[in-house]
Amino acid sequence: MNADAASPSRPSPLLLRRLLAMLYDLWPVLALWMLAAVPFTLLDVAASGNTHHNIAPYSPLQWLLWLCCWAVAGVYATASWKRGGQTLGMRPWRLHVRGADGTPSMGMLWKRYAVGTLSLLCGGLGFWWALFDRERLTWHDRLSNTRLVRLPKQE
Repeated sequence: MNADAASPSRPSPLLLRRLLAMLYDLWPVLALWMLAAVPFTLLDVAASGNTHHNIAPYSPLQWLLWLCCWAVAGVYATASWKRGGQTLGMRPWRLHVRGADGTPSMGMLWKRYAVGTLSLLCGGLGFWWALFDRERLTWHDRLSNTRLVRLPKQE
């Protein structure tokens, strides 16, 4: 018996699939962001009376808009994970979010979303971490006590 056959194989980091799922999820999230921006745009037009400009960069209204867009994307992700374990972008890649001890709580899912955001803001460092991690987990997998698994093909 050879030593390679006796040792358990390391799980796949699923890095490319994760990134492709995020790319797929960009489209529904972008549509939700557009809807979320409508009240802010109307408020800006009402306050300034000018319909031919954008919301001022770094203004409190723009920061509030960004916070609202982050929250809307978070509601989309966490509600999708809670309801079926997948977002729309995760379905074609057969990815599924699971808690390490069963069904994840909303707190765990929001923690996953927040740490995933921080990871992206760090140039994706938390995602790249999966290439070196012993269990192939990202920062948000580890800190939220959730796991991303690949579902088997359904025949």
